[in-house]
Amino acid sequence: MALPQSEKVRATTRLKQLIHRQGKVLSVMHPPTAALARIMERSGCEALFVGTSGVVGGYTGMSDVGTATMTECIQVAGWIASSVTTPVIIDGDTGHGGIMAVRRLVRDSIRAGVAGIRIDDQPIEGKRRTQSAGLEVVPLEQAIVRYRAAVDMKNELDPDFVVIAQCYARDAANGGLEDALQRLAAYHREAGVDWVQLESPHSIEEIRQARQAVSCPLSFMKGRLPRYPSLDEYLSLGVTIAWLPSFSHHVIWAALSDFMADFREHGLAAWEDFLARRKDHPYIIPELPPDGEGLDKQRALEERYLSPAALEKYRRSSGGTLS
Repeated sequence: MALPQSEKVRATTRLKQLIHRQGKVLSVMHPPTAALARIMERSGCEALFVGTSGVVGGYTGMSDVGTATMTECIQVAGWIASSVTTPVIIDGDTGHGGIMAVRRLVRDSIRAGVAGIRIDDQPIEGKRRTQSAGLEVVPLEQAIVRYRAAVDMKNELDPDFVVIAQCYARDAANGGLEDALQRLAAYHREAGVDWVQLESPHSIEEIRQARQAVSCPLSFMKGRLPRYPSLDEYLSLGVTIAWLPSFSHHVIWAALSDFMADFREHGLAAWEDFLARRKDHPYIIPELPPDGEGLDKQRALEERYLSPAALEKYRRSSGGTLS
């Protein structure tokens, strides 16, 4: 499916088109901050995921153990969604409560400009991060109610908003592979979610079984796989969505760790060395575009609103470069 080129295409519509695209893998990654999201967008990233651990935790310093609130998650996701045109998906954790909480979560996410939401089938009382010991899943009937509430709310406001069901049953203390496969199918068939995700495949064969179990868009986390499959391997499995959120964090952590070690040893010479190494290798500075709510807009509005005497400050202060 060819994507419309018009900038007026809503983020929800763009994301829905992308998850149904054939022949090319959609890579979903974490934008660690709103500014870094602009770098990722300008580098060609097509979809972004605001995870409770990697992104919200990066802002708040809190661990992914169910302590981040609904409003905190939506606040961060909304900041990021408003900074780019790339579709942004929010981590909805366990829905933050019952039916009415799930409805509010979806409603407020749509109002914040978010394009999709991933909701887990873990119990809210014991919510924990991916690949943690002690994982459990709620009964299937309860999970379907949770997803139906999300789907009904999005259909009332924006049918193109994408609802993802994240299934933790494979490694859950009260689950297993067969349960996971049954749940993936039920989440799409009975709850009507747009996309399902297997949290912890143990082998390529399990991914094949998941692909056979559902007809809707499917993705999987790395889980217990020894490595990430290549994008060509994704296509050979009939999977066109690659869930790769942690890459951006590790790259940034590594680069900053290296620089801080160099600075600790060499002081300001580390900065001069960095500038020398990057002299012929420029990188993206994530400033707002000229039509954004930044310095250019501020000056244009002041020239409209302020008196000639007040605008003299621009003649007396020419400004400098970012440092």
